[in-house]
Formats: sequence, structure tokens, C-alpha cells
Amino acid sequence: YGPAKEYANVILEQNWQQGLEKTRYVNDKQITDHYAIIPTGQGLGALRSVSSIAANVYEVIVRRFLSIFYPAAQYQKVALTLLRGKERYFANFKVLSQEGYLAVANHSFGRKNKDEEEEKYSEALLQFVNQMKKQQEISVKQFEIKEGETSPPKRYTSGSLILAMENAGQLIEDEELRAQIKGCGIGTSATRAEIIKKLTNINYIALNKKTQVVTPTLQGELIHDVVFYSIQSLLDPKLTASWEKGLGLVANGEITEQEYMDKLEGFVSRRIAAVRGLQNQSELRYVFTQAAQFYKK
Repeated sequence: YGPAKEYANVILEQNWQQGLEKTRYVNDKQITDHYAIIPTGQGLGALRSVSSIAANVYEVIVRRFLSIFYPAAQYQKVALTLLRGKERYFANFKVLSQEGYLAVANHSFGRKNKDEEEEKYSEALLQFVNQMKKQQEISVKQFEIKEGETSPPKRYTSGSLILAMENAGQLIEDEELRAQIKGCGIGTSATRAEIIKKLTNINYIALNKKTQVVTPTLQGELIHDVVFYSIQSLLDPKLTASWEKGLGLVANGEITEQEYMDKLEGFVSRRIAAVRGLQNQSELRYVFTQAAQFYKK
């Protein structure tokens, strides 16, 4: 396979494949339901007959696979503080010093991942900064004020939503709970795509088949509002983290399985009793009306 031959040869020449079984990429003790795409070499002769898009996808898979054998990319970070009068100006940037796996990661088609002109500019600036000394005076040709606007966050796609589910712990401030959910997130690697599929099938979310952009439906918003105004904790990743912490305590023998189940059943019972006592119909009617105006055809 042409695009990979050069990099595969480097791996073999440097013996970078040695010891891979001791890294996080290979761990027989942590095999569970998961997904992984790796090249097998089978059917390689038929690659010439596939579409250009399929060929590009194959190249991306091969390059990502070979990347794990390469060393890490290394950057040199620079922090610069300038003083003019009483005003201080700060600049921070990084320059690639060792390419590492980036040598194989960049595919041969389409737009490159890095801006070559910007990189050359940074290298020139790095050479200038390396010659500087503390308290050194430099001349300033001009000052400019750059005006700009922040962009709103992009819509979730099926892919970015799976990543958000995987990294749900980032939304938790409590360090202990964040660490507890770090390894699991919402769902598992084998179920997250099915969760999105199910939400689409029951019309809670809409998935654009062409762009894969995910948007809520009116029914989905109404379900969210019902939960928000009745059992708000169900929408908080901290709840998932707390139950995961409990499962960890059971696994470590710190609490019994019955103690965990009693706590879980107690939570469910209390929340059901609280919901039965709610008299929030008028409040829900108001939020339903507010949401509905955005879904008029």
C-alpha cells in the first residue's frame, strides 16, 4: 500500500513496534465491548476499484493505525512579556520541534491540518525570541487593535455527541466525582451510538442524514422540560458519577450489594413520591408554549 510503505519501513527500521504490548493501546486485561477500526491487509488488490471517497477513508484508517507506533509530537512553548510604560503585553505560542506521529498522520488529500505560512512565521519569531534576554529593550514599529467576535458553539453532530457523552465528566466540578466518571462517561463505547439511534427513532432528536447534525424535536424539548421541572438531578452527570462511585465501592468490598440497592431504591421511591406531590401543570404549560413557537411549520 503506497501511502503507508514509507512509514511502515521507518517503524520496522527503528523497532518502534517493540514494547507496544505494554502500552495503553494493547491491554488484554481491559477487553470489553468496544469498537476499533484497523487495516487487515485483506482485499488490498481490490482497493483500486473502490470510489475515491472509500480510498480516502481507507488511507485515514491506515495512517491513524500507524500513528500509534510513532513517538509523540513535541512542541516548544514560549511565553513573552513586554513592558511599555505602565502597560504589560503578553504573548504565548508554541512551535513544533519534533514532528513525531504527525509525519504519518497528515493524509495526502484535501486541506492539510497545519498552516505552513503560520508555522514559518512562528519559527522565525522563535529564533528572534531565543536571542532575547531579560530586561532587553526592543524597538516597536506599531500597535494594532484587532477586533473580532466570538462564534456561538457549533451544533452537535452524531460524532461530536458521542465524544461529549464519553467525556461527560468534564462538566463536573467535584474532583472525586469527575474522576469516577472519567473512565465511563454516559453509556459505553458499544452503546452510545445506539442511544442516539434510539432517541432518533422515538422522535426525541432529529438527525440530518447528510450533515449528521443533531437537533432537538418539539417532543424532545417537552420531555426535557418535564424532567427538568420534576427530577432535575436526572439531567446532571453528577448523578451518573455518584452511582458509578457506588458500584466501585461494591466492587472493592467497601459496601455490600444490598446496601447499594437499598440506596438506589430509596432514591427512586423518594423521587416518585416528590413527583406525585408536584402541582406544576401551569408552569409546564407555559414552557411548552414557549418551546412550541420555534417549531411552527
